[in-house]
Amino acid sequence: MSLLIVGSVALDTIETPAGRADRALGGSASYAALASRLFAPTAILGVVGEDFPLEYVALLHGAGIDTAGLETVPGGKTFHWAGRYHPNMNARDTLLTEINVLGTHHPAVPEPLRGSDFLFLANTSPELQLQTLSEMRRPRLVLADTMNLWIETQREAVWRLIAQTDVMLINESEAQMLCDTASLVRAGRLMLEGGAKRVIIKKGEHGCLMLTRETLFTAPAFPLETVCDPTGAGDSFAGAYLGFLAQAGSLEEPAHRAAIAAATALASYNCEEFGVGRLARLTREEVTARAEALREMTRFDGVGPA
Repeated sequence: MSLLIVGSVALDTIETPAGRADRALGGSASYAALASRLFAPTAILGVVGEDFPLEYVALLHGAGIDTAGLETVPGGKTFHWAGRYHPNMNARDTLLTEINVLGTHHPAVPEPLRGSDFLFLANTSPELQLQTLSEMRRPRLVLADTMNLWIETQREAVWRLIAQTDVMLINESEAQMLCDTASLVRAGRLMLEGGAKRVIIKKGEHGCLMLTRETLFTAPAFPLETVCDPTGAGDSFAGAYLGFLAQAGSLEEPAHRAAIAAATALASYNCEEFGVGRLARLTREEVTARAEALREMTRFDGVGPA
């Protein structure tokens, strides 16, 4: 099953208590694609400037990712983000955001990619996400992400996106903001009423919550002794989740739950090094081993009287 990831390809400058990385390969499409490629053939659609290092294109291509949809704007500059994480790694300050070509150029979906079976609409303007979706033929499953900026400025478009999405991915504070409720279960139910078939609410170091109209599933994050850089953890989670489903041959509930476990395991590896370094070297066997460890950590026998 083919998989298309539409999102940003960026240069990130990151500071954490563990150190600093300057103009490292980043962006939602980069993280998600390096995760999903472990499970299924993956292509990306994005735009960079002429300053984008060729070594990063080679890294993506060398990992088996189809980069034909990565467009370079002559004379343009690549999206650049700089941030500094707080000591607890749960909060960060944005020091710099240079939108550059990401704000002026949105590539159309090339004809060979319009028939992709699985589609990840990574975080960007919901109007652009809807435009991309309109260019596709009939994807088997569409996963979409969003953020607080779009909820604040394009709330109606976010709800239109939800109505056309198979799986809506959102973090807990964004879910609470969008649905005007402190209850994550209530927020999930409201997004399901809005048209999503499934909702995944990310809770950072506390795992995630997944809801459908009939089911509710919760999974913890994989516990790490040391976190180097959590940048891209949510996007790598999304890529692994979608990639796992693409290779599973099933969209039934057990497959989604197994995909959550694989995605949780993979995202934990992402946090062990700066940027995409760990993802680029990661193997399917390592992900499987950590997912099995997560299952063992959360397994328990019956409770109550024998």
